Amino acid sequence: MELFQICAQKGSLQAAAEESGLTISTVSYHLRSLEDHLGVELFNHARRPMVLTPKGMAFLRNIEEALHAIRRAKAEASAGSISEASFLRIGTIEDFDSDITPDLAVFLSAKMPVCDFLYHTDSSHSVIRMLRDRQLDLGVTTTPSETIRDLVDRPLLRDPFVLVLPLVDDRSLTEIMEGRTKLPFLRFSSNLMIAQQIESQLRRIGVSAPHRFECSSHQTLMAMVAAGAGWTITTPLHFSRAKRFHAKLRMHRFPGKTFSRTLAIVSTPDCSRSLVDLVDSKLRSLILEHALAPLHKSNPWLTDSFRLVS
Repeated sequence: MELFQICAQKGSLQAAAEESGLTISTVSYHLRSLEDHLGVELFNHARRPMVLTPKGMAFLRNIEEALHAIRRAKAEASAGSISEASFLRIGTIEDFDSDITPDLAVFLSAKMPVCDFLYHTDSSHSVIRMLRDRQLDLGVTTTPSETIRDLVDRPLLRDPFVLVLPLVDDRSLTEIMEGRTKLPFLRFSSNLMIAQQIESQLRRIGVSAPHRFECSSHQTLMAMVAAGAGWTITTPLHFSRAKRFHAKLRMHRFPGKTFSRTLAIVSTPDCSRSLVDLVDSKLRSLILEHALAPLHKSNPWLTDSFRLVS
């Protein structure tokens, strides 16, 4: 059934063979055996890529929840002691790279002395895709707008969107956002999830800010704003990482209706719950230490909106 699910998602025997570590002929044999057992054709074998028959689509829909439950039961039964874990693959977005991920790595290394670790930093889209492809066991990402069907997510942090301006600029936020000044909007690259959230909100409130700079690096955006080259929309967590530029920047509430993103711990169904609990607990203490406490002190207006999600 797991091989059937992979083939249905990937559309090829080769992809299922690569993911499962089996040969193509072995995967094909198991699929044929499943069809023989059920007495129906699950795939249209004349089509490439592989296409499900109507009965195959119905079968897939009905087994997905069952497979999810089986994987969770397997994980709980075989988890054992965290100190005995031998391999762990973690993916995080770059928001945690400067201090939180390094401290988490040191902590987990001490807690899991015989474990081989793989840490991967990428965009939220990429981390979620790698989790779905079982290339990672656990990740920290922005919660996507679509449902994460085959993954388990645990909300971690509410991170509101804010405006960041050069310290020397004293024009009104409304004038700046509506493009009635010469200060351009510096934006995140459009392929990033954070950029898509910002653009959706700007469209909702009818703002079309002129821009002349797009970048995937938040540090570069902060450097440009600090130099007086424009303004940007970001989040307090991103802002907290740009400490070298803070003396030249001002952070403001987003005018009008506020909006935010939620960061979550996302794991595969077969990732040990006790391990997720451990990572969750440590991440919360590190976020409090490195981001929440300092910014709440310097910007008290963030206290209610920039917070851990219980």
